[in-house]
Amino acid sequence: MKLTWLGHSGFRLEIENAVILIDPWLSGNPIFPEDQRDNAIRGATHILLTHGHGDHTGDTLSIARELKIPVAGIYDLINSWAQHQGIAGIGFNKGGTIDLGGAQVTMVNASHSSSLEGADGPIYAGHESGYMIAGEGHTIYVSGDTDIMADMQWMGEYHQPDIGILSAGGYFTMDMKRAAFAAKKYFDFKTIIPCHYRTFPLLEQSAAELQKALPEVDVIEPEVMKAFEL
Repeated sequence: MKLTWLGHSGFRLEIENAVILIDPWLSGNPIFPEDQRDNAIRGATHILLTHGHGDHTGDTLSIARELKIPVAGIYDLINSWAQHQGIAGIGFNKGGTIDLGGAQVTMVNASHSSSLEGADGPIYAGHESGYMIAGEGHTIYVSGDTDIMADMQWMGEYHQPDIGILSAGGYFTMDMKRAAFAAKKYFDFKTIIPCHYRTFPLLEQSAAELQKALPEVDVIEPEVMKAFEL
């Protein structure tokens, strides 16, 4: 299994027979090198979205059309795009599980908001979500944009993820302290990868606080377009 950070909350996950682009915001992403776009999307088989905000939907439609690959995510948004944007969609909802190239992807709750930018203000984009992705002997919890929530208790007990990709930049999501609290209280991670940080000065720039709070966990500070194996 191989994971590559695309900056902000974007990842390229190579798992089972799938290459999944999670929240691929490339164009205009301050920490993504534009000349790496082809490398980031090469061989992708699916796109997986956590919610509708532009720093997550990003290049989704253009990549889906270019590579002719399906987009998976909350039913409301994906079904609308499939009807009106000329893409293939896999729209499902919380509690549902889909198979993406052998990886089992279950949608779970998140606590945030979700909308698209419209000419006259925000447009409804379905609910925000996270995912449990099971494959190759691991279960990865992709938190999506979220704060701590009580649902994490049953999610940790039921899915037992050993890897956490956690939003931890603060201001819009959990910060490093809150992410560490959630990890200690609700999960038994062996590995954590922070995200939704370093993108702007407004967000936290280092995961040192998360690493200090979780000395027993392998907290990996990812580097953009530097793949690592899990």
